[in-house]
Amino acid sequence: MDTRSSPADKRTEIRLAGEGGQGMILAGIILAEAAAIYDGKQATQTQSYGPEARGGASRSEVVISEGEIDHPEVLSADVVVALSQEAYKKFAKTVQAGGLLIVDADRVETSADFNGIKIPIARLAQETTGKAITANTVALGVLVGLTNVVSRAAIEKAVTARAPKGTEEINRKALQAGFAAAEQVHYPMVMSLKND
Repeated sequence: MDTRSSPADKRTEIRLAGEGGQGMILAGIILAEAAAIYDGKQATQTQSYGPEARGGASRSEVVISEGEIDHPEVLSADVVVALSQEAYKKFAKTVQAGGLLIVDADRVETSADFNGIKIPIARLAQETTGKAITANTVALGVLVGLTNVVSRAAIEKAVTARAPKGTEEINRKALQAGFAAAEQVHYPMVMSLKND
């Protein structure tokens, strides 16, 4: 039985992965909230951690749909974002044919047959905000900028709502840096995701 939604209900499956401490679980929560609370879509978010709390692999999976979501977990990822080498090794091959793979250009050494997008996400975070910990927010800006899976207004509201008090502006800057990086990408698959 196919548990994916009908085309009218366009289901988008996203896997965000990195090392424990990079904030990819929080990024998934924020993305799901942007979809469900601020864009009026259906969304689910699940997560898993490696055996080590910090430094081990962690991932967040988000399913976003215009209609009801029958199966809450990622079955075949439309988009994978990998911020660490381990995340790339584990999840690069889980992107479905025609899907989008985004990696941190400075932290991930890709294979010879790499077919995706490399953006220096952690470096952009450090350069933009002075805080590498905002890399997860830069990654959200890149993801939304490339796919339009949620609106920019929705992701900005969700990021601001989740930002610790006093860090709202830093997180907005990180998000804008991600949007700007996405605008520099010319990759054929991106346009098909945006136009679906």
